[in-house]
Amino acid sequence: MDWSISLSALGFLFAGVVKGATGLGYSSCALPFLVSALGLKVAIVVLVVPAMLSNVFVMYSTGHLRETVSRFWLLYAAMPPGIALGVAALTLMDQGLATRSLGVITILYAGLALARPSLHLGQALQRHLQIPVGVLNGFFTGLTGSQMMPLLPYMLALKLDPDRLVQANNVAVMLASAFLMAGLVTSGIMTWTHFEVSVIALIPAFSGVQMGTWIRARIPATLFRMIVLTLLAIVGVILVARP
Repeated sequence: MDWSISLSALGFLFAGVVKGATGLGYSSCALPFLVSALGLKVAIVVLVVPAMLSNVFVMYSTGHLRETVSRFWLLYAAMPPGIALGVAALTLMDQGLATRSLGVITILYAGLALARPSLHLGQALQRHLQIPVGVLNGFFTGLTGSQMMPLLPYMLALKLDPDRLVQANNVAVMLASAFLMAGLVTSGIMTWTHFEVSVIALIPAFSGVQMGTWIRARIPATLFRMIVLTLLAIVGVILVARP
């Protein structure tokens, strides 16, 4: 039990450091550690409050909020049905299979974030894909807690400037976390005790963000980002290989 608590606290802290230093997704960085310590279901539940609140400040400080919501409202509106399906699948699916799914998503996320491939979507496809991307992103959010697939490749293909890319992702993650919490409560997966633990987890999470901000001023962001993403890819492989 002490080992699980220590590893969980480390996961919250580590994800906060990475978020503060590089802006990478909080959930994607914390989940592999939390799953190893607590199992997938509990990890998703206790992560939801820090994941949601860690994006609120970024959402309001980045700018372009109204423009982003206006452009991607179809994608955001399509996420709740997908999350509901994902949470339902989480209650029924073998946890080993769901954990390996998280491992695959983690590897894909790390690989795409490292490579930043030159994807491109035409204007017509950009709007037509919002609903399927929103539903699929919601499904994988509900099933694994990871909120970046297929959102990340879709956003990369739009060739947004850095501020608008960060804003579009952060709005999606914040809304997905809120909808996910509602789904977990409705399904009975999230209890009051879990919610209290999730709130307490804000302490290491935001401590990590402060540490990450300090690191960002002293270590080249690209180097730190590469190290973190490589580590995430390795952890993703370990999750896939778990019996």
